[in-house]
Amino acid sequence: MIKNDLFLRALKGETVERPPVWMMRQAGRYLPDFMKLKEKYDFFTRCRTPELATEITVMPIKQIGVDAAILFSDILVVPQAMNVDFKMKPGVGPWLDNPVRTRADLDKVIVPNIEETLGYVMEAIKMTKQELNDEVPLIGFAGSPWTILCYTVQGQGSKNFDKAKEFCFAQPLLAHELLQKITDTTIAYLLAKIEAGVDAVQIFDSWGGMLSPVDYQEFSWQYMQQIIDAVKDKAPVIAFGKGCWFALDQMSKSGASALGVDWTVSPKTARKLTNNSITLQGNFDPSRLQSPIPVIEKMVKTMITDFGKDKFIANLGHGILPNIKVDHAKAFVNAVKSYRS
Repeated sequence: MIKNDLFLRALKGETVERPPVWMMRQAGRYLPDFMKLKEKYDFFTRCRTPELATEITVMPIKQIGVDAAILFSDILVVPQAMNVDFKMKPGVGPWLDNPVRTRADLDKVIVPNIEETLGYVMEAIKMTKQELNDEVPLIGFAGSPWTILCYTVQGQGSKNFDKAKEFCFAQPLLAHELLQKITDTTIAYLLAKIEAGVDAVQIFDSWGGMLSPVDYQEFSWQYMQQIIDAVKDKAPVIAFGKGCWFALDQMSKSGASALGVDWTVSPKTARKLTNNSITLQGNFDPSRLQSPIPVIEKMVKTMITDFGKDKFIANLGHGILPNIKVDHAKAFVNAVKSYRS
């Protein structure tokens, strides 16, 4: 039995004394202890070593006091398992020597055996659950098929993912084949994570907002819906589409337990678009954690009041930035924890 189950209760839409709070990328570069490990071990070594992933996952629980842990990993471990050889290039980020752009490239992409290729993630989950000792729930995650396609075709991060979009629009049959392979792999991956012990899962559609509403339906949402359908009866699912406010109405009818929203949509608009029918998660601008602490505290109170304390999970509108001071992150969390309506 999880001692602090606020997060799970909010996912069910239950009445809570205050909203739960966690932060995307909370186990990351703003924490001094994380930076010490970063100096010793490269990125994917940290992802692939269950002991390190566990240590990093638990850090913000002990140091910041959030209500849920999210497993330290990366969305790109999925394409790596699919025979797409991503590296993390210093100063550049995700990097692929041979992006997937032709039929020959696509034929090399496999739907893998999850235990063989991503067993280290399941080991990290079991180890982390033991370390957490039922204090707080553990969240597992995956990137959306569209977001994984963006990196796989572009070959690196991008401001507009022009090559990924060109691939989809010029070679739609290949694009849909790749998206389906990613979807099938992601379903197997998330089901394995749930089996290993995570209490909820989140799908990150970080680049969904790059698409028009019509293209979003074709190249992103239909695949996210497949994942939600396959997973929702096993564990609660949070769907987060950055910049995808235009799809909130449809997303709210998907069977997901919660929807993540970013800071470009107001709480009032997000509630209206979802007909107040679903738990919402968000939506504090990560850059706003640069504000003086009294401003952060005031803005957090306003955010919760505007969303309402029930059917709400306090979070950032995207991942925490590396240059945020630890006491500002704590101030955000403590402001949520001290909220009383």
